[in-house]
Amino acid sequence: MPHGLDHIVHAVRDLDAAADFYVRAGFTVGGRNRHPWGTHNRIVQLKNCYIEILEVAEPEKIVPHGARSFSFGAFNRDFLAHREGFSMLILNSHDAAVDARAFEAAGIGGFDVFDFAREGRKPDGTQVELAFSLAFAADVASPNLRFAACQHHFPQNFWNPAFQTHSNDAKNVVGVAMVASNPAGHQNFLKAFAGVGELHSSATGLKARTENGDIEIMKQVTFRDQFGVSIETIGKGMALDAMRFTGAEIAQAEALHRQNGIASRRHAGRLVVPPDLAHGATLIFETA
Repeated sequence: MPHGLDHIVHAVRDLDAAADFYVRAGFTVGGRNRHPWGTHNRIVQLKNCYIEILEVAEPEKIVPHGARSFSFGAFNRDFLAHREGFSMLILNSHDAAVDARAFEAAGIGGFDVFDFAREGRKPDGTQVELAFSLAFAADVASPNLRFAACQHHFPQNFWNPAFQTHSNDAKNVVGVAMVASNPAGHQNFLKAFAGVGELHSSATGLKARTENGDIEIMKQVTFRDQFGVSIETIGKGMALDAMRFTGAEIAQAEALHRQNGIASRRHAGRLVVPPDLAHGATLIFETA
């Protein structure tokens, strides 16, 4: 079954400092949420996708991985031992149980569905119920990046236009970019994970066109040429390095960044915030 973008986990060592960066970059950032397994998050919501800014705040609560269980907390703790940045790519799901079976049949799963719930708050402070089911997936060649499909059980309580209005004019996530030394080596994984029949392939990489955004795997030199950022390879396999946002006019975001002391720069018609400023991530603003 085809999937679209749902959210990206941005693992950071200081949640409030990272949230402050996102605010200065022009995003509306939600309040702190706490998970019983030791991680805390704050949410940046776009119309089609969101960023989960994540901190391992209570490491003593983290449980280890099991034979068929993926420990969200343990993976992000281990990720943060080496770097900050985008640690997980999560796609949307209509039925996490079906997706878990499909991932296992394709050789990229083998994990039980993970169900959890928490309280949320609307902009007016009203408490609402939120619940999610996740089907995890793994590319064995990319141990430093994890994947999942997420089913929202109360989407009407989560997605809210009031959280999707940003002073930098960002409205949608149009794509994410992963870097790998050999993109073609990950094509079978990407097809199975995204649920697409065909990938767009070129000498510089691969692209899966989903219902609400592109997933690209490109070489380091391609990433540098397109976005003006040189990425160091950290570990083996793929790394998730960039998110691409669209709005009406990137000049609005650029002016806001200058005002707030963020040295974003223009490259090939885009506005780019490099990873040394964005807690290990690359943020790319484009005109719709």
